[in-house]
Amino acid sequence: MKPWHLPSGRQRGIPFLLPDDWSPEQALVVLELLDDLREVLWARYQIRVQELLNEEFCNGPGSASCSTEEEDPPF
Repeated sequence: MKPWHLPSGRQRGIPFLLPDDWSPEQALVVLELLDDLREVLWARYQIRVQELLNEEFCNGPGSASCSTEEEDPPF
């Protein structure tokens, strides 16, 4: 079985299969639901999510690229 390549990077869990017979309208409704869910979550957890993302992406190797200190321009 081919591994899933999800934006989250998760490779384990229960796969979610979409029905083959969805109409474009049904797909649009689900996309709108996901957009609304993202907006509600972002409004509620924005600062904490940003902090977690900062920890995840900026505290590892090469974290100098996430520095907020002003540096000399590279040119």
